This record gives sequence, C-alpha cells and structure tokens, in this order.
Amino acid sequence: MVTALVAVLAGIAAPPLSRLLRRNEIRAAQADFIGALQYTRALAAQGGVRALFCPSTDGAHCSDDVRWERGWLVGRDRDHDNQPDGGADRSGPGHRQVTIVSTEGRRQVRFQADGSAGGNNITLTFCHPGRAEQALSVFVSRSGRVRGTHADAAHADACAKAI
Repeated sequence: MVTALVAVLAGIAAPPLSRLLRRNEIRAAQADFIGALQYTRALAAQGGVRALFCPSTDGAHCSDDVRWERGWLVGRDRDHDNQPDGGADRSGPGHRQVTIVSTEGRRQVRFQADGSAGGNNITLTFCHPGRAEQALSVFVSRSGRVRGTHADAAHADACAKAI
C-alpha cells in the first residue's frame, strides 16, 4: 500500500521536476554566457584591445559555426584575424544538454577597446533540442550592453529547429 502511494506521488511529481531541471540547465547556460561576455567586454575596455568571444570545440581556436553548446573561448585579437592571440584567456566546456545558437551569420562577438561590440546586434538563444518553450536569450547591443531575456518566438523556434 505504501509502495503504491509513493509510486503515485512520484508519478505526479516527476513531470514538474523534469521541467524544473530543464529550465535550470537553460538558466545556468545563460548565466555562464552573460558572465563570459561581461568578462570579454572588460578585457577589451581595460586592456585597450579588441577581444572576442566565440564558439570553440578545442578551447584554443574559434570555430566557424553558429552553434555554441560544444564550448566557447575568450581571447584578445590584436591582429584582427578573428582568432585569439597567444591562446585563450578563458574557455568553457559548453552545455551539451542545451542547444545554443547565435544570430544567423554571427559566429562571434567582438568587443572593441572602448567596450562597444563590433558589427550588428547579436542574440544567443538557449533551448532544449526540439523544444521552443522555456527558451532564453542573451542579447548584445552594438554599444556592448549584455542582457539576458526570455527568447522571442522567432528565436525560440529557430533554436528548437537547429540541428
């Protein structure tokens, strides 16, 4: 009897718990990226150099990809070749349970010596594969401001459909 009651209660609690765990994975990835982007901006502004934040599969070189869940790196780019000079200042292993995609055509975020972000605005979107609900975004404006937000429908759908 007690075993049956525990089984019923576990069956009721499991779906909300799994949703909570998925949401926390996405939030952790978003917070990780916000911190890394703020670090990259500070590196550029305090060092008076161009700094970049990019996807990386080896932690040493930028990947030519809009997928970020395999890992990322932060580095100084004095020679403007879109690769870190003398290795990465910081790198992260990625979040393999979460799909992370950037705005189409934006394969890295570059901060100039004044703290502004080169190029256009960029949005990084975080979701679980095939799931648009609960998607979050990190938005970097041209002025260099980094902020986290809920993903809009278009970015959430694109993230969920990314392969």
